[in-house]
Amino acid sequence: MKFKKLVLTGAAGRLGSYLREPLAAMCEELVSSDIAEDIGKLYDGERYQKADLAEYDQVAALMEGADMVVHFGAIVDEKPFMELLGPNFVGSYNVWEAAYQAGARRVVYASSIHAVGMHKKSDFIGIDAPHKPDTFYGLAKCFTEDLGSMYWDKRQLESVHLRILSAAQVNNSRALGSWLSYDDLIQLVTRAVDTPSVGFSVIYGVSNNDRAPVDNSKASFLGYRPKDNAEQFAEKVLAEEGPVDITDPGQMCHGGPFAKVDLGESGIAQMTIVDDKKET
Repeated sequence: MKFKKLVLTGAAGRLGSYLREPLAAMCEELVSSDIAEDIGKLYDGERYQKADLAEYDQVAALMEGADMVVHFGAIVDEKPFMELLGPNFVGSYNVWEAAYQAGARRVVYASSIHAVGMHKKSDFIGIDAPHKPDTFYGLAKCFTEDLGSMYWDKRQLESVHLRILSAAQVNNSRALGSWLSYDDLIQLVTRAVDTPSVGFSVIYGVSNNDRAPVDNSKASFLGYRPKDNAEQFAEKVLAEEGPVDITDPGQMCHGGPFAKVDLGESGIAQMTIVDDKKET
């Protein structure tokens, strides 16, 4: 089945760069959007439309005639609340409301483990774990998951919320459990798009890691079957990192460094993320 029109927000971001080509192949028209001036060379069937998520009229203009929206646009770090309010909170409302008004069927949302980041990894939480955000950033993910639930209950707008753990190169011990490879990311998003009926759904974005700290079994109907396993990196990572501090919430909680930083302080600054964005 080929969709008439899909919308991708956050297309200029690292994860968005890997989603553009497979999404373009699934539809007649892919409208990629971000606040950047351009995103370089476009794929067949793709066009770029700049839009600020905090501005409803700009978001609504993206949605005209859309079948589904893949919403990856946001500030992807902890910041003071007022800096996140526009893009991460108001932006989510704008996406859902504009999608509903345009008659779209579904929103696929890049949620995050940070919605439940203060849960301990040893608890092996499932998709029904109560919200326990580690930051204002995580709180925005909780807000949007609840927003999606409400729009399904009240307006029958479907949504799939992808609680991504860590989609980045494996260079620390936390990532041995939390890694989501780019190939598995693509599979995760495409299954969220092409599954016939999803209602309101939550699923963890994590690869088939031996040390995965979450339980995805209740979301198996979405058809996501990850292939990659971070264990291939374990010997090197563990030798380089050495023993961890078991009193450190950054080691013990799902949120990693985000569980440790003060509210409003960058979590990304505590991490070593390689910017291996896909080039067109």
